[in-house]
Amino acid sequence: MAEATADTLAANAILIVEAGTGTGKTFAYLMPALQSGKKIIISTGTRHLQDQLFAKDLPVVRAALQAPVRSALLKGRANYLCWHRLGIAAGEGRRLSGRQLHELEDIRAWSARTASGDIAELGSVPEDSAIWPRVTSTVENCLGQECEYFQDCFVVKARRQALEADIVVINHHLLFADMVLKEEGFGELLPGADAFIIDEAHQLPEVASVFFGTTLGSQQLRDLVRDTRLEHVREAGDMQDLPEAADRLETVTHQLRLVLGQDRRAAWSEVSADPALQEVLQQLSACLQQLTDWLVVAAERGKGLESCRARAVLLKDRLSLLMKHASGEYIHWFETFRTSFRLNLTPLDVAPVFRNCLDNLSSAWVFTSATLAVGDSFEHFAGQLGLEDARQLKLDSPFDYRSNALLYLPGNMPEPNDRFYVDAVVACTRDVLQASAGRAFVLFTSHSALQAAAAQLADTLDYPLLVQGTAPRRELLERFRELGNAVLLGTGSFWEGVDVRGEALSCVIIDKLPFSSPGDPILQARIEALRQQGVNPFMAYQLPQAVINLKQGVGRLIRDRHDRGVLVLCDPRLRSKSYGRVFLKSLPQMPSTADSQQVHAFFAAASPALTEPVV
Repeated sequence: MAEATADTLAANAILIVEAGTGTGKTFAYLMPALQSGKKIIISTGTRHLQDQLFAKDLPVVRAALQAPVRSALLKGRANYLCWHRLGIAAGEGRRLSGRQLHELEDIRAWSARTASGDIAELGSVPEDSAIWPRVTSTVENCLGQECEYFQDCFVVKARRQALEADIVVINHHLLFADMVLKEEGFGELLPGADAFIIDEAHQLPEVASVFFGTTLGSQQLRDLVRDTRLEHVREAGDMQDLPEAADRLETVTHQLRLVLGQDRRAAWSEVSADPALQEVLQQLSACLQQLTDWLVVAAERGKGLESCRARAVLLKDRLSLLMKHASGEYIHWFETFRTSFRLNLTPLDVAPVFRNCLDNLSSAWVFTSATLAVGDSFEHFAGQLGLEDARQLKLDSPFDYRSNALLYLPGNMPEPNDRFYVDAVVACTRDVLQASAGRAFVLFTSHSALQAAAAQLADTLDYPLLVQGTAPRRELLERFRELGNAVLLGTGSFWEGVDVRGEALSCVIIDKLPFSSPGDPILQARIEALRQQGVNPFMAYQLPQAVINLKQGVGRLIRDRHDRGVLVLCDPRLRSKSYGRVFLKSLPQMPSTADSQQVHAFFAAASPALTEPVV
């Protein structure tokens, strides 16, 4: 992999490489990157992986090679403390809860000693705390060079370091924000890079669809309302019409959430003809216009109010776009939660615009992940991003799955759409947990199935039960590792980016093949588009996407060459449907069985005698 990466950097070419768990892919691309003499941007899937790469892996390789390269870590501006907004938050006392006031005091104390302003430094304030948006900035509310703290701005300092560095570590959201908006913080940096290395590249198509589209959310509107009120007090306290206009916008924003309903994700066409919805949308547009008009008058009073005016204009323009019918190139949909909503226009196909970005930058590109191929083919991933001409390399995991792992495909399982399917999964899980002595992840494809299983397992297991949603993910993982015999029920975020090595995780149970929900509006639109092109959407899109998702979940099991474990795939379609072979051929080769006694034997002995053939 290192040789292929070095060749790609030298030739200014494009490489797609799947590197199975344990390959050492981070070292494999860091070594040639640090020896290339080029300016390289490395993008990872999450901020956690970004921190790990910058703080742990990069220093190790740099020291081993004695490479005199300068490196920098750059995150989106919402990850850095904002001096201006910290000052504003200090005046919000009556609007903050007791916990938020305590967290604000922690932040103020930390601000006096931090050099980077990176909020990840302050562990005492949870990263999902409601206080952070109040003391960090966004593209919309940043005052830029007009800010009185510009010279001391942590974002500005981070940008300068990135411009001077040879290796810059960013994340996918920041990469696309700059590609699309040219405002997120380093417009000078992308064109100056000689190469890009994209780790966790399987996430790229989904992230691209978000950034190449248009979104308007209730949180953006409420943030505008809050900031308008605060800046009004600071800069234009005599203009009472201004906070009244903000109040009206807040009221109508809430009304729109009520009209759209709660916990929905649907095509816009399902609600667009509703007279009540159209009336509220017109009211929202009028409220944004009224607030904009008053902000135009107030803008001369201060930089904060001028920033609010620009944001109001931007959000009104987005609303106008989203109120129109989408063209055939975009998917028009919405989603609602308990107290919020988002209206979305998502591109049907991101490949043309993404490829155009690559061609304009004319740099070398390396895309890597443990899960990019379906079987031996990269056609699905490459097609999503317009990378059909890329060099392709598939490297299997070096771990000995044949000796250290067992695939259990339980027999007599009902079909996944059977109303008793969750009951059958729980029964299978109980039996396997007796053999494994806990030490398991049970991964679900839906929250409803997870909750149903959790209700059945609560207070009935001999092992500690940890359930996603009852505590932050980081805390659940720490408890899982410490307990050593726990059972963790998870969905979504626990399918990937989770690394638990050793005996604490010796079994991974997956309830269903992870096909996307057929009712998802984005999936529906893509299926219809493929049908119109004469393409089979199941074989061309749904199946390969599910294979990649399954490989992510399976990848939680064996994380080290000393690990041993059982993989349980409950879904009977793996054997009853012809496409089941596509899934099985994409997994690491390991012995398989349909006999639960073989599972018990595996855990009871170092190397049980298995009679069934290797998958």
